[in-house]
Amino acid sequence: MGTLALVLLILAIMFVAAGVTVVRQGYQYTIEYFGKFVAVAQPGFNFYIPFFYRVGRKINMMEQVVDIPGQEIITRDNAMVSVDGVVFFQVLDAAKAAYEVSDLNFALLQLTTTNLRTVMGSMDLDETLSKRDEINARLLNVVDHATTAWGVKITRVEVKDIRPPQDIVNSMARQMKAEREKRASILEAEGMRASEILRAEGEKQGQILQAEGRREAAFRDAEARERSAEAEAKATRLVSDAIAEGNVQAINYFVAQKYVDAVQQFATSPNAKTILFPVEATQLIGTLGGIGELAREALGKDGSGRDGPPPAPSRPVAPRRPGPFEQQG
Repeated sequence: MGTLALVLLILAIMFVAAGVTVVRQGYQYTIEYFGKFVAVAQPGFNFYIPFFYRVGRKINMMEQVVDIPGQEIITRDNAMVSVDGVVFFQVLDAAKAAYEVSDLNFALLQLTTTNLRTVMGSMDLDETLSKRDEINARLLNVVDHATTAWGVKITRVEVKDIRPPQDIVNSMARQMKAEREKRASILEAEGMRASEILRAEGEKQGQILQAEGRREAAFRDAEARERSAEAEAKATRLVSDAIAEGNVQAINYFVAQKYVDAVQQFATSPNAKTILFPVEATQLIGTLGGIGELAREALGKDGSGRDGPPPAPSRPVAPRRPGPFEQQG
């Protein structure tokens, strides 16, 4: 009896131990009753009657990554590129992930690969190289919508690398170099144009300032000539008034001034290299005196403006010496 009881106790312990299921954190187990899904075992301690219930699938509920291997894709402009990427997903419903799809990772890989070909095949090469965010967004939308029935949430799809053929890479390098040279030429031309515009503006301002300077100088010259003419007219008027009043000294001064100016022009003439022209102060005074006598004879008056002999001088006057242009008798 004691042996039988011991055997029954051992069998009971084995029965209870067979029904205990411990689920690790981050996982969920599906429980099947004679092969039919009935429940999901949550993380921690779980007990199910052995032999009737068993664990069906162990589902990883953490975020997982599926690597998309490199593959050749033909773009819309018939350029072949090699593309690889990654898919991040998380199981939200363990039952659907276990029983709605046979191999979840393989299904995700094939689904992402085909949609990647579809998305990139509808774009040009330049778009595939410059619009990775758009490619990732379109893939995420399509794959996430397709995996909703599997109880899976696609959190992110990323294209890791896009490798065009080497000849296309070389062509792109030449194109980039030509584009940079074109931009450099455009910038240089714009700089030259701006320089020419500034130079033309400077010349224009310079010409305007020169014209204004010439106008001001002409105005000043005209004003100076006007003042000089006014002074000359005033001097002539004064001399005329003095002559009319009988003052012979005024006409002597006027004639002597013209005489000196004429002599100065003889001296500064470029055609006269040597002038043998004796001019003495006494001869000049005599000449002026002779000019004065001629003026008296022309007026027919004496020095005081009256007809008749001139008044006696207060001091003896030296005899007049002939001038340089007068013939000596």
